[in-house]
Amino acid sequence: MSTYPYQDRFEINRRLPEAGRSHHEILGELEVMAKEEDAFWETGKCSGTMYCGDHDHYHFLNKAFGMFAHVNSLQRDMCPSSTKFEAEVIAMTLDLLHAEAVQGSTPAGLVTTGGTGSIAHAMLAYRDHANQERGVTRPNVIKPETAHPAFDKACHLFGIELRRAPVDPESTLVDVDWVDENIDDQTVAIIGSACNYGYGTVDPIDRLSDVALRHGVGLHVDSCLGGFILPFGQELGYDIPVFDYRLPGVTSMSADTHKYGYALKGTSVLTFRDQALRNSQYFFLTDWSGGKYCSPGMEGSRSGGLLAATWASMVHLGREGYRNHARRIFETAEVMQGAVRSHPELQLRGKPTFLFSFTSDVFDVYHVNDFMRLRGWRLNGQQYPNALHMAVTRPQTQAGVADAFTVDLADAVEYARAHKDEAPKSGAIYGGVAGGMTDEADSFIKAVMADMMDGYQQVPGEE
Repeated sequence: MSTYPYQDRFEINRRLPEAGRSHHEILGELEVMAKEEDAFWETGKCSGTMYCGDHDHYHFLNKAFGMFAHVNSLQRDMCPSSTKFEAEVIAMTLDLLHAEAVQGSTPAGLVTTGGTGSIAHAMLAYRDHANQERGVTRPNVIKPETAHPAFDKACHLFGIELRRAPVDPESTLVDVDWVDENIDDQTVAIIGSACNYGYGTVDPIDRLSDVALRHGVGLHVDSCLGGFILPFGQELGYDIPVFDYRLPGVTSMSADTHKYGYALKGTSVLTFRDQALRNSQYFFLTDWSGGKYCSPGMEGSRSGGLLAATWASMVHLGREGYRNHARRIFETAEVMQGAVRSHPELQLRGKPTFLFSFTSDVFDVYHVNDFMRLRGWRLNGQQYPNALHMAVTRPQTQAGVADAFTVDLADAVEYARAHKDEAPKSGAIYGGVAGGMTDEADSFIKAVMADMMDGYQQVPGEE
């Protein structure tokens, strides 16, 4: 797929045009691109990415966003609505995560720009709080290998040592004993996922809670993916373990409103068991010539539109709406997981929820991916071992999508068996080094990925 599919159809702007174009012309061009790109995920064959898929809902959110898009939520004296929206979004999220169970402290939160933003702010809070309260100068955190790379990024940015805990190869869950044994006096927090991105499995947060309490360290539960669907899965009776503030060792949680909260990109909510932990990462500058400055997080200016649209999504859907969407998603996930289980050549990884991953010990599962692509599916590839994952969202709950997955997967298994002695077309860069990456291979892959990201920020033909 080309990075520049429009280069031969629309004008390329290499410099600011001397004369502007009409609203009609610009909107017409945007409409063409939007319709063509929407058509890909509207089929329901795209894993994750589009969590809502309801154009009526998007239209509603766009109206809410548009009323406040031009507003800077930094200026609360001019736009007190942002305080209402943000405070209520945080309060509703805390309620969903059972903050009523917290005793002896005041739960609090922060609306961020997405999951990475929530995770980064959490790591910053733990670093600074531990420095202020315990004198920690060489902070470290411990995360499962399966936890999101945003933790690695945050630790890289904030000078925190990251210790990666191994996971059980069968259950995909973190080795809690390893975590327990590798905590020291400089550990500021340990991490658990509910659920992790790769496999849709929930770490044993109850055991991590016990470990955190025993050592007196923080426990961040990354529920960016599951925070707005797993609670409703629990209400519906699915076997989902407790992972929230009902466990006394849980000190912070991240939950993305722009995923299963069905808000616009990009918003997420970072919550804390104790307001003091949140406040530790506030930034203050009192002696600047421009005036006294403070901000609750890393961002300064933010569009009030995102706060308004997020609030609108939550209060429009309510618990009943979220629960009904969750029911259909879990039911669809069960059908699709059943399709995987029906093939002895395929194995589900761990005990998945609404998101599942599967591999094979008969053939390279990327052969399955090769065939599924021909049928229009976009599954996410994984490594160690090679696997494919499917995050079930609302587009998959459309009539006929799960049935199409069942039929196409059966044909894909036959294709994979017939081509098992060949190299797969997809995922080949991982397949060639999955047994253990050399430094040279790692450097090569990083160079390829850097070239890919460079391409996202260049116009065609730009050197």
